[in-house]
Amino acid sequence: MAGMDNYSTLMYGSNKKPMEPGEDMTDQRPERPRNVYGPYAGDFASASSGMPYPRQSQMQFQLNDDQYQIYMASMNSGPDSGLKNVNSERDLSLPIEKHHALENFYDSQEDEISIRKYLGIGVQWVSLVTENLLSHPFIVLRRQCQVYNASQRYHLHPFALMPSIIHLHRRQGVTTLWKGLGSCLLVRGMSLAMDDVISKVTSWPKEVDSRTSLKRFGQHVILKCISIAVVMPFYAASLVESVQSDIASEKPGLFDVFREGSLRLLYWKSPQKGRMLPVWCLIGPTVGVGITKYLFGLVIKGISSRIMRRRIQQAQERKGAKFKDDSLETQNVEIYSNLISMLTTEVIFFPLETILHRIQLQGTRTIIDNLDNGYAVVPILTNYQGAIDCYRTTVATEGFSGLYKGFGAIVLQFAAHIAVIKLTKWVVNQITEVISSRPPQKVVQYYNLDRGMNSNSTTISRSLSSGSDMDENSVGNRSID
Repeated sequence: MAGMDNYSTLMYGSNKKPMEPGEDMTDQRPERPRNVYGPYAGDFASASSGMPYPRQSQMQFQLNDDQYQIYMASMNSGPDSGLKNVNSERDLSLPIEKHHALENFYDSQEDEISIRKYLGIGVQWVSLVTENLLSHPFIVLRRQCQVYNASQRYHLHPFALMPSIIHLHRRQGVTTLWKGLGSCLLVRGMSLAMDDVISKVTSWPKEVDSRTSLKRFGQHVILKCISIAVVMPFYAASLVESVQSDIASEKPGLFDVFREGSLRLLYWKSPQKGRMLPVWCLIGPTVGVGITKYLFGLVIKGISSRIMRRRIQQAQERKGAKFKDDSLETQNVEIYSNLISMLTTEVIFFPLETILHRIQLQGTRTIIDNLDNGYAVVPILTNYQGAIDCYRTTVATEGFSGLYKGFGAIVLQFAAHIAVIKLTKWVVNQITEVISSRPPQKVVQYYNLDRGMNSNSTTISRSLSSGSDMDENSVGNRSID
């Protein structure tokens, strides 16, 4: 019971001598502490004087003089201890945030929220760098396997690529798998810039969410189609730089991708070289596959993010508390939903990507590394009439698994991506534990004082009045009964 938990409710008066006639009762009343839970608890002198007092609802304990003196001495043993009388309603309504220990608690909580925010941004940056930089060697391996139609090994699993990777490093050095990185980054930047330019000229949205209207969503799809069509020739030029062999070809300049892409645009109807397909034959398949892949990725990202948010909400409901700041959880959902979306789309659209890469590379006279052994180089000699002819020829000569050549490289790519994110999150958690001076956030509950008290004087316990007893670890654990 509440009266058993708070010693300030212990009443004294069992052995009190009767009051003499004419003695002023008001002089005796302040000698006894008043019960927090009732306005008249502890005034046993009223019973001897015959004054009518309301019936007490709290359990009371009878103490003799010696026990009462021992109790009062223990309460007054320290400089900050003992009972304090509060004589006004205003004193009880002082904001708890004014307490020194609580100020430290709230300041530390704000610092921890700020730390969590910046660490979450750091994880996002690491994921972005991994997606655009650290994944490039695996993209190079995948593309070289896709465009080599005469290869004997299909490299469908990661272990089949290991001997070829080792031989390439021994023969050409570590930089052999980083070729074409600059042109790939330029093409990605060009795609973002094209989206921004079209959006500013036409006022079409370059990003959509669940609240976007159907009309605005259609405008966004048209914007993406135009952007993919304009960037396609430059993407084909970047593909050539990423697959050609370093030992059999001249190293391209940083801005050669713009020159080669512009030449492809100039030769719109007739091919620039012998077997090279004109741009109008490439735009249709490229835009179709590109916009379908983009929309499919949006759907997968939306579904995965909803599922993860729902699971986080259910976990918080089971714990019975919700974090004050959920920015880190939101950033985690964003990172993993992007990863799931990218992994799913890359796996499902891998055969279509193989067809596009082969028709875009045809006629460029590119010499690539032979990944069957990792030592020799081979030219790319194909004669496809279009995307459909490429699909039929590939299935007829190489089998359906020919569309999945180099699939082991995509497994390595996403395994490395997930490993980097996991490692980064582990480092972030370690940094958070070191910087933060407390365990995870606690729910601070307000102290509930008895609103039924009508008197002008109330006694509160030492747990709130003593500043030395309330530290940062006791916030939320101590309360007034």
